[in-house]
Amino acid sequence: MRFSPAVIFAFGLLLCGASLASAQHRLALQGNGKLAIVDRDGKIEWEMKWGGIHDLHVLPNGNFLVQQGAAKVAEIDVKKKEVVWSYDSAKSNGNEGKRIEVHAFQPLADGGMMIAESGAQRIIEIDRSGKLLREIKMKVEHPNAHTDTRLARKLDNGNYLVCHEGDGFLREYDATGKIVWEYDVPLFGKEPKGGHGPESWGDKCFSAVRLPSGNTLIATGNGHSVLEVTPEKEVVWKVEQKELPNITLAWVTTLEVLKNGNYLIGNCHAGKGQPLLIELEPKTKKVVWTFDQFDTFGNDVSNTKALD
Repeated sequence: MRFSPAVIFAFGLLLCGASLASAQHRLALQGNGKLAIVDRDGKIEWEMKWGGIHDLHVLPNGNFLVQQGAAKVAEIDVKKKEVVWSYDSAKSNGNEGKRIEVHAFQPLADGGMMIAESGAQRIIEIDRSGKLLREIKMKVEHPNAHTDTRLARKLDNGNYLVCHEGDGFLREYDATGKIVWEYDVPLFGKEPKGGHGPESWGDKCFSAVRLPSGNTLIATGNGHSVLEVTPEKEVVWKVEQKELPNITLAWVTTLEVLKNGNYLIGNCHAGKGQPLLIELEPKTKKVVWTFDQFDTFGNDVSNTKALD
């Protein structure tokens, strides 16, 4: 049986539509004063009032772990829309009277919590009662409670991978606090320029992911890029500000490596008409999906989490 060109064209459109639909994601995110879950059709299925955040986790029980104010970590019961646990770094374990901000935390497999405390220049691990179990001092060359750190993660090897926003450095610490690897995020020969949008320029890295290869994927913040760096500090892959069709990268924030191998990239402060989130196939740098809800979530969506 032979099909006419029109039928073949229509069938192709159907295939494209199916591919795009399968690429869509159910998301958790915060913006415009609300924490929300957005379904695969882009509709809000759950929301509650909540201020700005710099980190976001979804626990096995479905609850959210988020920043609350400047220095608290809070667990939200999604069904009840209420805080069921919190820890205030500004008032606990020796920080009373200090200016403390928390921009990174991580639930641990043993039930404890890792918290990076900006202002105290330390990583701590606590149990759910708030008892201090471990303290690791960090190297910070430009101390500031707002910029000592952005995202930090405890790795499978027990080390800690920390984005030092103010220093423009990514540092890996072992359990004793010794720096075992660090990377100076490059400016690529340009002079730093202030601001938060596409017009700014800098090395204020926001997040990093250690890949199975041993390389490290880095979201460079106002460097408007994502870099893949080897242990020897060689850049072997990158995507730059204007490289993707019709997309301008601004403050590049969260990174997720999806099960399909694609990268989910946060694009904060990019302005109206630009996606808040981009799914990229790394080998071809093909954009397979974008999320753009500027009117709903505004210009400061720094954190997202794929829920599918």
